[in-house]
Amino acid sequence: MPARSPRTELPLFPLSTVLFPGARLDLRVFEPRYLDLVRECTRNDKGFGVCLILAGDEAGMPAVPAAVGTLARIVDFHHDADGLLGIVVEGGPRFRVRRTRARADGQLRGSVDWWPEERYVQVPVELALLQTIGERLVDIMAPQFKDAARASYDDARWLGFRLAELMPLTNDERQRLLEMVDPLQRLAELRDILPRFQKA
Repeated sequence: MPARSPRTELPLFPLSTVLFPGARLDLRVFEPRYLDLVRECTRNDKGFGVCLILAGDEAGMPAVPAAVGTLARIVDFHHDADGLLGIVVEGGPRFRVRRTRARADGQLRGSVDWWPEERYVQVPVELALLQTIGERLVDIMAPQFKDAARASYDDARWLGFRLAELMPLTNDERQRLLEMVDPLQRLAELRDILPRFQKA
């Protein structure tokens, strides 16, 4: 991947969900400002920023985005039965939004700094249960990861992002996990959440 400048401007797509690095997300695009965003990104072979909405809605007036988001790259297009454009995006590196401005059409642009890349850390034996849970969740809910190498489950970064994506968490919890920079801390937090899902 070419080196990224420390600060850049991105078109932002605030959503009522959190996109994690490596995750895929289906989006329906119908507002003119977002159709323009898709055209711009396709023409320039660039991505856009996905941020969790803190206040406001996905449609209408510009929403207030979370400060940390994820770069989304378009990997597929389709048209739904109702004729609306659908896109599939894949999460890339994370970023922190420093400033936002709204264009006349309501599209948000953000001046962003790239979030530090996490180092590779092997999943320690005391967190091995999370590897088993991750494999089960992928088998049931995420066929796109079924062909992932077994070594992926040994990577604390990859495993933490997949669990944060697939476990039934609140968006506030997902956002907190996205903003963490230590993959072992993320796994430890996910382990501590597990008792909530145990049957009485």
